[in-house]
Amino acid sequence: MMEEKKKDLRKEGKPETEEKSAGNGLALGLCLGLAIGAGIGVATKNMGLWIPIGLCMGLSLGMSFDSSKKNGKKDDGDADPQA
Repeated sequence: MMEEKKKDLRKEGKPETEEKSAGNGLALGLCLGLAIGAGIGVATKNMGLWIPIGLCMGLSLGMSFDSSKKNGKKDDGDADPQA
């Protein structure tokens, strides 16, 4: 009885972890954008301008990372097969 419950919990936990890993691209993009923005801000001595610009760039990068993960590798680079 106890073993059946453990097996059920393992089966239920698998999709949950896949859903949680889908948001990692956004976090990665925001971190990269913040680091790039801060670096440019330090170099130009204008942190107030470049940190928000870096975060916006990171947000767009993160969204593209997440969308590519959701779509998978469906695009194999071939043109339209019916043409």
